[in-house]
Amino acid sequence: MQGYLHDLGLLRDRRFTLLLTARTISVLGSAFAPVALAFGILALPGADATTLSVVLTAEALPMVVFMLVGGVVADRFPRYRVMTVSEFMSALAFFALAAMMLSGWTPLPAMATAAACSGVAMAMMFPALTGIIPEVVPADRLQAGNALLGLGANSSRVAGAVLGGGTVVLFGGGWALAVSGLMFTVAGVLIAALRLTPGARDAAAGHSVLADLRDGWHEFRSRQWIWVVVAQFSVLVMALQAGHGVLGPLLAKESLGGPAAWSAFLAGEAVGTIVGVIVSLRVRPGRPILVGTLLCLPTALPYVLLGTGAPLWAIVAGAFMLGVCFDVFGVLWQTTMQREIPPESLSRVSSYDALGSMMFGPIGLMLAGPVANLVGTRAALLGCAALVVLSTLAALLAPGVRDLRAPDPVAESVPG
Repeated sequence: MQGYLHDLGLLRDRRFTLLLTARTISVLGSAFAPVALAFGILALPGADATTLSVVLTAEALPMVVFMLVGGVVADRFPRYRVMTVSEFMSALAFFALAAMMLSGWTPLPAMATAAACSGVAMAMMFPALTGIIPEVVPADRLQAGNALLGLGANSSRVAGAVLGGGTVVLFGGGWALAVSGLMFTVAGVLIAALRLTPGARDAAAGHSVLADLRDGWHEFRSRQWIWVVVAQFSVLVMALQAGHGVLGPLLAKESLGGPAAWSAFLAGEAVGTIVGVIVSLRVRPGRPILVGTLLCLPTALPYVLLGTGAPLWAIVAGAFMLGVCFDVFGVLWQTTMQREIPPESLSRVSSYDALGSMMFGPIGLMLAGPVANLVGTRAALLGCAALVVLSTLAALLAPGVRDLRAPDPVAESVPG
């Protein structure tokens, strides 16, 4: 218990509390989006799974293309400013999508353009977020800081899944997207209030973009555990994008009861991530990357259950397990990166991580609709589960994944 109280002491730090509050509100806004976009688009006249794939791909593709640029920008400029601009850009994108759906003017190119702006904003946000945490959190509390940020984010995902689904059912997808835009705006204002002092890393801003990218690539490729797990996630995320973005909502519409059922799935996953946070606050495995990679195996379970026609309660339980495993993995991964990567290169390495992990995501979104039409939604979901398992088993073959050890925990340990 004393260990948990020690970790919670971070909440007395003003800067951490601002970051935590902003991130929690931002994720609450984004949690409305999956249900609002999926069922808002599927409810449009003439829309089908391919229409949804096009819009989601339009969001995912720029996120991949601009991710490396986001890493360079976040290592050159004050990260809190990069995050502020990203939040406001997301707000504009979601306000635009909301206005289209509420007005009834929903041409596919316009919706895809707004979704693309959201993708660019996320490409700027992810590397800056990874890099800003060590600027705010003391080195001996990094895992606790990552876990608490995860707790706020995951609590928002629970609330967002429930409130987002309810808002779509009662008022429609347009109003849910408008709420998202408002929350991104509030998050941007809070991040702007951080006003962190620029560090020595900003002296590197005179380098060319290509030189910065080469330096970041060297840091990335010189560590086997990073590039192997990123390669694993390039396949795993492709499966997740297809399953979560298109196939799951499509199956929910076909046979599970529509938005309410898919909201239950997302809520089960989000509750699992909260439990995962509680576990990750205190778990200190000697081989964090090995443990994190092993935890990816159970994440195939919900797709197996969806694909085999299991009852909704079992599917939600599978989503809960996915949430627990992914959250513990995420905290272990982020903390290991923040400890092992030099601070001046952290955002760039994070951008290579995100780029590699998500580079096949748009392919999953593009193929999900056509594959579902070809082989059936359930068979496509079972294919997603197979990809998750095979990619994880392949990653476990790498010595760098199995052997990387955490530093001596004496500096972090407190009586429990």
